[in-house]
Amino acid sequence: MFKHILIPVDGSETSMKALAKAAELAKVFGSAVTAMYVIDPYPFTGVGADFAYGQAQYLSAATAEANTALDAAKTALSQAGVTNINVLVGEGHAIHDGIVRAVENTGADLIVMGSHGRRGLEKLVLGSVTQRVLGAAHIPVLVVRD
Repeated sequence: MFKHILIPVDGSETSMKALAKAAELAKVFGSAVTAMYVIDPYPFTGVGADFAYGQAQYLSAATAEANTALDAAKTALSQAGVTNINVLVGEGHAIHDGIVRAVENTGADLIVMGSHGRRGLEKLVLGSVTQRVLGAAHIPVLVVRD
């Protein structure tokens, strides 16, 4: 039914729960799986030498964090018996944009992602990547609640 499953991960316990659910689906359907991590490549605004140094440090740290999360995802998927695994570091000023762009680039036909289940003021202040993906994606999205 699903040929390619996209799993956005951020290293959190919630994203690992979604990864486990996606692994189950991938085994049942024989799906390829892409675990992805989205980095905002330009989070700073400003000019000058200090800006350039801060940007380089940020990108180095963000890439290391992405690689750690993706290595954990790949290991968990392998241990769950998934054989066709890809990893991807995406870019986007908004995480949901990076996820939606990855759907187009990978040909995924299902997104499986976690939701922290924030409510009220916390959701208003922090936003919801999952909610934005649900609104922007043109393929099915399976949300795994924390």
